[in-house]
Amino acid sequence: MPQPLDTVLAEVRGLLLDPALTRAVAAGKRRGQEPSVRRAELRPVSLKGGTKLQIVTDDGARPFTRNVSPGAEAAAAVDELLAEPFGNWHVETTAATVQVRVTKKGDAQIHRAAATPRGDSPSRDHDRAKQWLLDPGDPLFQVLGASAAKRRQVDAFLRALAATLPASPPSPLHVVDLGCGNAYLTFAAYRYLADRGGQVKVVGVDVREDQRVRNTALAESLGCADDVTFVAGTIEDAAVDVRPDLVLALHACDTATDQALARAVGWNAQWVLAAPCCHHDIAAQLKAQPAPDPYAELTRHPILRERFADVLTDTLRAALLRAEGYKVDVVEFVDSAHTPRNLLLRARHTGAAGSRAEYDALTGQWGVKPALAKLLG
Repeated sequence: MPQPLDTVLAEVRGLLLDPALTRAVAAGKRRGQEPSVRRAELRPVSLKGGTKLQIVTDDGARPFTRNVSPGAEAAAAVDELLAEPFGNWHVETTAATVQVRVTKKGDAQIHRAAATPRGDSPSRDHDRAKQWLLDPGDPLFQVLGASAAKRRQVDAFLRALAATLPASPPSPLHVVDLGCGNAYLTFAAYRYLADRGGQVKVVGVDVREDQRVRNTALAESLGCADDVTFVAGTIEDAAVDVRPDLVLALHACDTATDQALARAVGWNAQWVLAAPCCHHDIAAQLKAQPAPDPYAELTRHPILRERFADVLTDTLRAALLRAEGYKVDVVEFVDSAHTPRNLLLRARHTGAAGSRAEYDALTGQWGVKPALAKLLG
């Protein structure tokens, strides 16, 4: 339930000045207000002069670091940050994790949880620890029950997302996740984009009604139900009220990826991130006919035919997107040790349609008709 913001910030102040603090991050902005910095991170560090509270602020151009002494100096610095209209606070101590989000009405949604087990005590060395784009102690991971491997996959996805979008995306930024499943990447995308500042609206689409109900309940529990909504329906036909700026399609099976790409093109989406899953359609077409000379060995053995079909399918998808005015990169989504389906099609609409000559040559030589070509007409 929402609580008075002043009361919640007073609790946050106590945690920030508590010797048990391990880390805190402030980011995002309140409705109609703009903090003087985009992000602030606080943590205790051990220096030659003793323990200090390190405060790193980032104005979007460069980070600025200062180390303040415990007591009056730290209290003044903390009060200064609490006066900034940040939309989110994430505070970790050795005993608890507290997540605060400021609502549109100016109240506070607060989520409290026990501290995330981290093995040894957190280091206070001055050297910076590994930087995650979404903190592993975020309540999102507690609600979803994500493993360490899943957190690494989330981080890899967010890095691909960060490399796709400009430093200042439109606000509001409309995102649609087609075939969202249990939506852990949907929520991760929202969390990361919201923390960068600006308004974000996300719609998750999945064919199963029970997933819609589950994911909607999760959005309520995470305090983001106003901005993250879910609909039940097919990728091709689900009702989405707005034209999205960014379309996600992560591990949609076989031609479901093609359906997602076709819908993104139909929406004229500015950015598309698609991580294809299985590739049965082109594999079946290759099996049904002899390979052109001199490539019979590529399709003679089932395992080689399957791998070649994967490569050919995504090559043709990239070519079709370029023909529709997108700049396309095919990159590694996450290390293959986590999943063998680790390619990501990353597309940005430029409006400059590419040539279809190579696409026509490939499909003509191999005698295949990609599902995406049929869907695009």
